[in-house]
Amino acid sequence: MKVVAFNGSARKQGNTAILIKHVFGELEKEGIETELVELAEENIRGCTACFKCLEKKDGHCAVKNDILNDCIDKMMDADGIILGSPTYFADITSGMKALMERSGMTALANNAMFKHKVGAAVIAVRRGGAIHAFDSINHFLHINQMIVPGSSYWNVGLGRQIGDVETDEEGIRNMKNLGENMAWLLKKIR
Repeated sequence: MKVVAFNGSARKQGNTAILIKHVFGELEKEGIETELVELAEENIRGCTACFKCLEKKDGHCAVKNDILNDCIDKMMDADGIILGSPTYFADITSGMKALMERSGMTALANNAMFKHKVGAAVIAVRRGGAIHAFDSINHFLHINQMIVPGSSYWNVGLGRQIGDVETDEEGIRNMKNLGENMAWLLKKIR
């Protein structure tokens, strides 16, 4: 079994990546392979509404000049998908939004190709807006008919500077609980 996570932060190895790695720690304890894809420095544009994915139905976006189709392939090869983002102006980053728009449209155009995969949101936040960002990712997971495990609270960690989330004991505990619940669910489904 495998879980792939996409870090939508503009900072590689920042707070969002740290939170994802705490989820990964629990998954790896259960023998589940993990992979982190950093979207920082990638230039993924949003959906252009060309609707070629509806015509071609080949499991890929018609726009080929970025890593989006590689991301879709990783999603398809995985049993579970984590989408992580810091909170920018009370929402997810533009890179995460572009990934969700294009992979989501492609999935819907190709017979709900993410259906029944396990999906989770991970959010880093300095102070406010995290729940809206969390909801944005969860809307993507639900519209794609994915199965979403819970945690002991929302999957949010507090911190501003890189590493600050490590001092958020409750946030780290939530990530570990998410990892445990995701591993349990993946094993039950399989």
